[in-house]
Amino acid sequence: MAAISASMVKDLRERTGLGMMECKAALVEANGDIDLAIENLRKSSSLKAAKKAGRTAADGVVAVKVEGNRGVVVEVNSETDFVARDDNFLAFTQSVVEQAFASKATDVAELMAGELETARQALVQKIGENIGVRRLSQIEADVVGSYVHSNNRIAVLVALQGGTEELAKDIAMHVAANNPQVANPSEMPAEVIEKEKEIFIAQAQESGKPAEIIEKMVQGRIQKYLAENSLVEQPFVKNPEIKVGDLAKQAGATVVSFVRFEVGEGIEVEKKDFAQEVAEQLKQ
Repeated sequence: MAAISASMVKDLRERTGLGMMECKAALVEANGDIDLAIENLRKSSSLKAAKKAGRTAADGVVAVKVEGNRGVVVEVNSETDFVARDDNFLAFTQSVVEQAFASKATDVAELMAGELETARQALVQKIGENIGVRRLSQIEADVVGSYVHSNNRIAVLVALQGGTEELAKDIAMHVAANNPQVANPSEMPAEVIEKEKEIFIAQAQESGKPAEIIEKMVQGRIQKYLAENSLVEQPFVKNPEIKVGDLAKQAGATVVSFVRFEVGEGIEVEKKDFAQEVAEQLKQ
């Protein structure tokens, strides 16, 4: 078997962008033949992507694109914050949002049915982490505004009837900060209200007050809950003296809808003991 030198590993890394251990293993398998090692790596690229797909990608970034009366927001995940700041990862994310806007895709499967999936698999092999396009949302309205927080982990699109893009951007910034559940109280799902009502009833019953008093207490709590979690009823973050809905009304606008993406929300990440994780890697 040919000796694998550090310079050979370095050469293969420069030509493939892969990690040191992957390059060394490929050279050992190819008996030191760099061209054969590259060929073998290319053949196994899909397999590598599939193996890494089993790992949880709960970090990453969000991105938006708005032109005219249309906007799109996407979330692209990585396993670590380090990769989420990588230029190659950010370039891929930009490609995703550009293609999503151009194609008007309505779901990830539709978006990733072509060249983007090939690019994703190549990036998985190069970076060595699972990378996935998790979700996207398209929005179209009379006026569309957007806001992306400085850490690229929260992005918002806001749709208005009337008003200006600057107003929509201000409201999007408010949504990023206050995280309302719905745009208007009437849009709150009935099952959410019922669940909150059950909680409020249980809390009120502990007071020992008569049933009719408890009913009034619960109704008051429900109204307060709806106001706190509905965008148009929330005090505007830049000026708490005015509600968001009234701010829009003063500008001749109505809030139609919004979309808010925060990286990793809703993803359950398996927590492992570090010593256990090292032991498992040693076994492999």
